Amino acid sequence: MPRLPFLDVAPEVAHAMTTGLPVVALESTIISHGMPYPQNVATAMLVEAEVRASGAVPATIAIVNGRLKAGLSAQEIEWLGSRGREVVKVSRRDIPFIVAAGKSGATTVASTMIIAAMAGIRIFATGGIGGVHRGAEHSFDISADLQELANTPVAVVCAGAKSILDLRLTLEYLETHGVPVVGYQTDSLPAFFTRDSAFSVDYRLDTPAGIACVLHAKWSLGLKGGMVVANPIPEAFAMPRALIDQAIEQALHDAQVQKIGGKESTPFLLARVNELTGGGSLAANIQLVLSNARLAAAVGSELMALGPIASQG
Repeated sequence: MPRLPFLDVAPEVAHAMTTGLPVVALESTIISHGMPYPQNVATAMLVEAEVRASGAVPATIAIVNGRLKAGLSAQEIEWLGSRGREVVKVSRRDIPFIVAAGKSGATTVASTMIIAAMAGIRIFATGGIGGVHRGAEHSFDISADLQELANTPVAVVCAGAKSILDLRLTLEYLETHGVPVVGYQTDSLPAFFTRDSAFSVDYRLDTPAGIACVLHAKWSLGLKGGMVVANPIPEAFAMPRALIDQAIEQALHDAQVQKIGGKESTPFLLARVNELTGGGSLAANIQLVLSNARLAAAVGSELMALGPIASQG
């Protein structure tokens, strides 16, 4: 196990890594900023249980009192969820400030990838990645998640990019930085609440073993960065594209009127879309995260079965 300053690896996670069990990283922004309390805590515990039931060990990641945590206790998850948006949302740029001040923070996709990589965890399950925001040609609002995917050797299993984003520009950015976007049993990029979009993925792979084989090859070759594994929301929980598009357009308009941007943009838009869909989008969000957790655990198991990775990316 790595011994790095400020990093605490939970005993369950450390034991898994020393005994060859797969570990799946989970983010904490989805707990504090992605859903209302108490559904956020219940969902976080449900996702951890889903990872365990699928044969892997969950490592929910956050910063607690200045310590980088790879694996949280139930009490820490409850605290994060009950505090909600009072907890600082932490991306790459924020980590040293939160650590130096001994404060606590909920990790985004980018910062979760960083801490996971420090702990030696290669697979991460979340809802959807950040990306290029609509109107970015004027605002330059581009999520740090994309640069992290280009540089940090962690595969992110998600339901595609959040549908509030500009999907075309997000794919262009990922292509420019050499980040492969793999569709799991799909040729189309999932759009978070919907199973498809107008855009294609780079490659389609139909089995967890196939995904693991590519990851093993990529990192053994010394190629840096991660991979987007785009897993469509289960069909039973997918939402009509017209309904979601209408809600997103209204939410974007509301954000513009209220002058909401930067790191507050995504939580505002997701909450507003949930209101406009009568809670339907929150129910869909929970189901897609559970589905991603199952797939991540399966990929992690297959990756472990392939043996040590010869070279670090």
